[in-house]
Amino acid sequence: MKDKIIEYYCDRELVFADGFDDAIIGVCSQTFRVVYSVERCIEILMSDGTTRYDEAMDYFTFNVSGAYIGEQTPIWCDTDFY
Repeated sequence: MKDKIIEYYCDRELVFADGFDDAIIGVCSQTFRVVYSVERCIEILMSDGTTRYDEAMDYFTFNVSGAYIGEQTPIWCDTDFY
């Protein structure tokens, strides 16, 4: 999906989260920020060696979603409700 987004939004400056390409679910049509599934991010962290859900969630909260990197900081979306 990342390649399609880059191609489609080639005139926009997009910010991607390293290591979470498989968690991309789209782009916000108003702010042009990349949108990620929190649940998929947690799954990626757990498959990379953080075996406990609570450890993966803590890491994600403090080191990933808590990082502000400017106006184009990605959006983190809870997708458990679908």
